[in-house]
Amino acid sequence: MVDKRKVAILGSGSWATALAKLLLNNVNQINWFVRSEETIAYFRKYKHNPNYISDIQFDVDRINFFSSITEAIESADILIFAIPAPFLKDSLAAFHGDFGERMVISAIKGIVPSENLTVAEYFNKMYSVPFRNISIISGPCHAEEIALERLSYLTIASSTKIKSEILAPLLRCHYVKVKSSRDIYGTEYAAVLKNIFAIAAGICHGLGYGDNFQAVLISNAMLEIKRFLDKTYKSKRKLLSSPYLGDVMVTAYSQFSRNRTFGMMIGKGYSVKTAQLEMNMIAEGYYAVACIRELNKVHKVNMPIADAVFHILYDKVSPALEIKLLTENLK
Repeated sequence: MVDKRKVAILGSGSWATALAKLLLNNVNQINWFVRSEETIAYFRKYKHNPNYISDIQFDVDRINFFSSITEAIESADILIFAIPAPFLKDSLAAFHGDFGERMVISAIKGIVPSENLTVAEYFNKMYSVPFRNISIISGPCHAEEIALERLSYLTIASSTKIKSEILAPLLRCHYVKVKSSRDIYGTEYAAVLKNIFAIAAGICHGLGYGDNFQAVLISNAMLEIKRFLDKTYKSKRKLLSSPYLGDVMVTAYSQFSRNRTFGMMIGKGYSVKTAQLEMNMIAEGYYAVACIRELNKVHKVNMPIADAVFHILYDKVSPALEIKLLTENLK
């Protein structure tokens, strides 16, 4: 066991469940905010999450469950948030306390829609959490492969390399390697943008475009990420490394990608509402593309793929027509 500080996970989806599995390799106990008392009761009785990655079995004697987010936050020194970004604000509405010097770690890959802020920006602006106390967990990594104990790589981005290296042992194990980064802004925005591009990849797959075109699409997606980050927060980041390129690739190509699946349904003719109803998980790229669109009214970065996804999802333009037009703008 590597850390005696109290750790809490907030959220009960697939990624939260996978992170709980990793943490219990390294700490004696975890505190876990699960909003539904019914889910907690099921968890305690059957020792697995009834809704997500149910094949992961837990020693529930090592888990303190909370249905109150305030109690969960106050119970720990390190808080790992894995609540989907569209629900983060509402989930925290009941919390009126102070985060103090608690470490806030975001495992959320999205923007808080009503505020157009990344999760790190949201905690800093709305709760006065200093950036020195905020870290980001990034991929490339799918929860389902953590459950299968397939070799995976995570990146922890913090304001200092030392802080990332202090947090890394919480998640590291024989099938997960953890790297450190200081690029909080770039890591978080790249994770937001890759969800948008995964939807684009899914739409194209649903329309019948093949691997040759997908390679061109993702190459151009990386150019869009570079242009956006260079315009908004230029830094000496290596976009060909796994937290950037790797995360884009796994989200755009993997069978486990909810954003790709959502896009594929749209490409096959589903309406946005129907696709959302049939999915059991949130496709964060749907919300992210509207936020990026709004932010880009100020920055005016050339982002034809993101624009195409927005037109399809929000302006209800025909996916076949919009992607056909997009093909003329790719390099």
